[in-house]
Amino acid sequence: MIADYFKRREFACKCGCGFDVVDFDLMKTLNDVRRHFATPVYINSAARCLEHNTSIGSKPTSQHVLGKAADIVVPGHPPREVAAYLRELMPDRGGVGEYDTFTHCDVRDGVARWRG
Repeated sequence: MIADYFKRREFACKCGCGFDVVDFDLMKTLNDVRRHFATPVYINSAARCLEHNTSIGSKPTSQHVLGKAADIVVPGHPPREVAAYLRELMPDRGGVGEYDTFTHCDVRDGVARWRG
């Protein structure tokens, strides 16, 4: 376990390369999400090596390649609800992307908000 509710392997790059960098602030934020909703938080994608990130069509500047982002699902709570909580939790920092089936969360220095 690297945090109250998460194991490092949950954050590993999906290509199998072993890249599994996780930013401390991201861990803290995801722990907050877990406590707030009182249900497991599933990570669809977190750390990505540059090769994998490029192969799925993401930008080389993606927060995923820095270990500062995760695409998450909170069962029983739609992405709009999770995104609303993240915006409340990080009003003046971080990235929050609301998609149909998941929510993107990152801990960048600036603020970014979008609907995918």
